[in-house]
Amino acid sequence: MKRILVVEDNDRNMYLICFILERMGHETIRAETGEAGVELAIREKPDLILMDIQLPGIDGQEATRRIRLSDEGKDVPIVAITSHAMTGDRERLLNVGCTGYIEKPINPETIMREIASFLEAKP
Repeated sequence: MKRILVVEDNDRNMYLICFILERMGHETIRAETGEAGVELAIREKPDLILMDIQLPGIDGQEATRRIRLSDEGKDVPIVAITSHAMTGDRERLLNVGCTGYIEKPINPETIMREIASFLEAKP
C-alpha cells in the first residue's frame, strides 16, 4: 500500500480519485488548496502526489515549485491532473517539476494505469 496525496478543490473529482486509489489498495491524504498540499507533502512524505493545477490560493504550479524546493519533496513523483490541454501545457508543467500529466475528465482505467506506472518508476 502506498500513501498518495491528492490536491484537488473539486469535491466530485476528489471523491472519484480517492475512491479509485482506495480501491487499488492505497491510502489517501487529501488537500483542497495549494497551501495545504505543500504543507501535507512536507509533513506526510507521500509516495506520490496528484496535483490539480487550478486551485484556490496558490495554484498547482506554484505548489509544485514549493514542494520541489523542500528536502522532503524534491524526489516524490508529482503528477499534474488538469483540464488544461493546450499546446505546450504538458511541457510547461513538466518544466515546473511535475513528473507526469493526466488530463481531465478523469477516466478511471486511464488513471489507474498511469498511477501504477508512476509508483513503479519511483526509486
